[in-house]
Amino acid sequence: MYFRLSRMLSIVFVLALVAAFSLPLGAASPALAQDSLLDQVRARGNVVCGINGTLAGFGFVNPDGTVSGFDADFCRALAAAIFGDPDAVEYVSVSAADRFPTIQAGEIDVLMRNTTFTFERDTQQGAEFGPVTYYDGQTFMAREADGIATVADLADTAVCVIAGTTTEANLSDILATNNISAETLTFESIDQVIEAFVQERCDAVTSDRSQLSSRVAQAGEQSAGWVLFADDFSREPLAPAWRAGDAQWGDVVRWVVNATFVAEAYGITSENIDDMIADASLPAEAKRLLGLEGELHTYLGLDAEWGQNVIRAVGNYGEIFDRNLGSLGLERVANALYTDGGLIYPLPYR
Repeated sequence: MYFRLSRMLSIVFVLALVAAFSLPLGAASPALAQDSLLDQVRARGNVVCGINGTLAGFGFVNPDGTVSGFDADFCRALAAAIFGDPDAVEYVSVSAADRFPTIQAGEIDVLMRNTTFTFERDTQQGAEFGPVTYYDGQTFMAREADGIATVADLADTAVCVIAGTTTEANLSDILATNNISAETLTFESIDQVIEAFVQERCDAVTSDRSQLSSRVAQAGEQSAGWVLFADDFSREPLAPAWRAGDAQWGDVVRWVVNATFVAEAYGITSENIDDMIADASLPAEAKRLLGLEGELHTYLGLDAEWGQNVIRAVGNYGEIFDRNLGSLGLERVANALYTDGGLIYPLPYR
């Protein structure tokens, strides 16, 4: 047995040598030849960030070409951490159907778009997910005059939904579980869904509560009489995603998001950060986050002041939430810090 194993190992070794010397001069293995995504982003000079583009409060391209919203602020936070410049971002509007093909093709560095972190997406779509930035839930919207306010009221109605989303799959489950017969009309975008609802081609629409709240706000007076169901019917943890296989890039995205959580936990804001830096009694973890002590930043390949740059650019998580989502009538609830009864739990920066 020992002789056979040794002989096999010798053969494998010889074959490996032959393969190595068969490479052209100067050739290297793909793993060694390819720069990390962080290196590529630095060389390019900006972060290419996939966003929704049409969802007010989350990712919206304004008429003047500027981009605003909750998700867009996390794009800006990432750029601030890497470059010290929150404007070093190229925004790419990505449809629901194109999210994962766009990630897989390497057309974007990170997806900061209302996207649910699910088992199938995590294991089968060539993507990795970061911390949940928004805990959402699916609900329905109907016209108050039609008297549709519960799932039972959906019997013999038409429901509009975006195709190829967790929302569509959930709708099928909800109708089947409640033994309800309803017609499902699918569309490629939320714009088309709302247009069909306005044209009364459907009696109700279903999507994440955040998305429906955004659309009500965008519609203004036109939305008079539109009502959202009181209940949520699914769990929709929305999180950033990127192409699988680059641990360093994943670490950077995760810890940039987490920095906004940690900052809120310590009461560090974009307005008081200088006072906090000058406070000798600032807790050690907060000092590490702001680059005042320790060498943890070297593990990420970032400058010591990366955490400072993030908070100066976009503020802490609470600031990001209130600035972008407060006008939509969305309350913190599950998206409050764990100390306030929510699910936002800062990981230890140590």
